[in-house]
Amino acid sequence: MSIIHNLPYEWLVGLRYTRAGKRSGRNSFISFISLISVSGIALGVAALIVVLSVMNGFQKEVTDRMLSVLAHIEVFDPRGTMPNWQAAMQDALKNPAVKGAAPFVETQGMLLRDGVMRPAVIRGILPAEEHKVSDAARQVRQGSLAALVPGQFNIVMGYALARSLGIGIGDKVTMLLAQAQTTPAGMLPRTRTFTLVGIFEAGHYDYDASFAFVHLEDAQKMERLDAPSGLRLRIADMHAAPAVAQELKASMAGPLRIRDWSEQNATWFAAVQTEKKMMFVVLTLIIAVAAFNLIATLVMTVTEKQADIAILRTLGSSPRSIMKIFMIQGALVGMLGTLAGVGLGVLVALNIDVIVPFIERLLGVQFLPKDIYLISALPSDLRWPDVARIGGVAVLLAFVATLYPSYTASRVKPAEALRYE
Repeated sequence: MSIIHNLPYEWLVGLRYTRAGKRSGRNSFISFISLISVSGIALGVAALIVVLSVMNGFQKEVTDRMLSVLAHIEVFDPRGTMPNWQAAMQDALKNPAVKGAAPFVETQGMLLRDGVMRPAVIRGILPAEEHKVSDAARQVRQGSLAALVPGQFNIVMGYALARSLGIGIGDKVTMLLAQAQTTPAGMLPRTRTFTLVGIFEAGHYDYDASFAFVHLEDAQKMERLDAPSGLRLRIADMHAAPAVAQELKASMAGPLRIRDWSEQNATWFAAVQTEKKMMFVVLTLIIAVAAFNLIATLVMTVTEKQADIAILRTLGSSPRSIMKIFMIQGALVGMLGTLAGVGLGVLVALNIDVIVPFIERLLGVQFLPKDIYLISALPSDLRWPDVARIGGVAVLLAFVATLYPSYTASRVKPAEALRYE
């Protein structure tokens, strides 16, 4: 209490006006409007924190599922094949950031079964080495990657792709490649019959519905290659992939083309970032509306307190001090709303995995049906820089909202204000 009493009088008066005493109905109404202003700012801040956390969670979840199939970095030889892939792999592994490497062949084709045809990305891999660069082995739900034996022409495909073709383990499927071959009947696409020996589920529909794995040697025979197309690399920190790719371009010998996972999905990530920015702008308008409400509160307070302002002016207060009183009042309302909103938003964002299932059970609904969205729970990834940015914007808007009412208060003329008192 002694600290409060030692504050400058502008702070003391501003604090008192924030509490707006209960001696009259009008003061009680002003106090109620102040509470509404605090609540509006708090709800806006909390909503913005929760929404951005959920969007961050979805982005992280989708990225993790994408990278369970994709490599962090891919290395290609512009000539189409990489005969010296073992030497290139050793060069790549010299970089301390690279934790795993494996050769691959990738092509596009059509899979045909009983008149049903589906496009697919066919990737030739070494089953024993694939765990070093992807999580494909852990995602196999039926069968195994180990069943990809060279020369037997076996195939492992995504569950959605297998379901659309209507096949199961042990069934045959025909693969058609775009490269044509000359036959007595004319130019026809190359075909080969494969046996389904595994079904995987990455959790990302695009890959579950369009990806298939075969053994590296079988893929080379289908493509008529004498060596793999390139290398797939996994690094310790996927977010450092662009920087590591630049390092590999400088350190690896030969005319190699190197690309990281962000290049392969540049359009998707650009769309997500744009969506996040637009969502931030739209939800900031909620805080702006609360700030306009704060302007109304301060204008009403200035009108109500004109006699008090006149008395303070006659006692020697400067217009600057009067302006400071109402700026303090508005800033306190803004800071209280921001702190309350940050607390509520962080609490909800950290416990959304508990709150959403409770609401679903209470209302008897499911917000994210798994058969449609593949993700049955709302993911949340709270990032403190986002929280700091949101809090800063809220406090700034609240401060800006105090300028006009405070300036109006500083222009009150004592004689006119006290004329009818």
